[in-house]
Amino acid sequence: MLPQILIAVFVIVLTSLLCKIGHFLYRRSKRRHNVSPDVVILYQIGRGPFAPSVSPFPLKLETFLRMTKTPYVNDHSAKFSSKRKTPWMEYDGKSIADSQFCVEYIKKKRGIDASKHLSPAERGIARAFQKLTEENLYWTMCLEMFGDDISTVKKVIPYTGLKLWFTLWFLRRVIKQETWGHGIGRHTPDEVWSIAVDDMTAISNFLGDKDFFMGSEPSEVDCAMFGMLVMILWNMPDSKHEKYAKEHLPNLVEYCERMKARFWPDWDEHILTSDRYQNDDGKIYFKEPGDSIFRSED
Repeated sequence: MLPQILIAVFVIVLTSLLCKIGHFLYRRSKRRHNVSPDVVILYQIGRGPFAPSVSPFPLKLETFLRMTKTPYVNDHSAKFSSKRKTPWMEYDGKSIADSQFCVEYIKKKRGIDASKHLSPAERGIARAFQKLTEENLYWTMCLEMFGDDISTVKKVIPYTGLKLWFTLWFLRRVIKQETWGHGIGRHTPDEVWSIAVDDMTAISNFLGDKDFFMGSEPSEVDCAMFGMLVMILWNMPDSKHEKYAKEHLPNLVEYCERMKARFWPDWDEHILTSDRYQNDDGKIYFKEPGDSIFRSED
């Protein structure tokens, strides 16, 4: 009982300390960024070795900014929002947390609608698939990446030593709690996998041979679908999700390549591809000789 109490106290103290540090860094960042009010400051975690983000939600939001030609700059210092989540943004002097609330705020503020060519029924279908992807399929991915075998996620997170251990310990703890509360974490691994297969197959069947998710032209939902599918196809190497999609659902791969070509022609410039890489905010990542994994200098 005593060790559990000590661990709980340690977690509480550490969380409080991290919050204070995050608040300090946030205040410092507001002084550092000197941009026009009509430029979005996008706060997100750093770039990844295989994709511009190791999380689907920053990639979703950044793709939306590109799709709508919204001016933005990145801040990769991993500061959390007031909701203790990332990504988030500052725009026109206001802080907005949660990727979807950011999307909605930009649409309202700039008077834009990336889905204006869709009918009300099509908008409903798009939202249903987005929620299936973000609120259901996403958790099956988390459970595979942060389950008993963490070899996949270790290939993506550019840390080593104690920092890697603590990051994985913290993320696995959070994922376990959140998936249990969601309900999907109460299922067996085989049951979770059956959900993943059904979700990916449904997405593939609806996409069919269309260029984009809702037809011949991209719309807002493509940002969310692309963000999530990139995680499966690029950020889950050698996972069951990746193997199944590539072996059985080739149209998802083709779809992501089209989205890359349309909105990320500079993809390779925003991933950790060389032995030494400088992030958007100046942070340095490097690979040791013979090592395939990037590490950060701090």
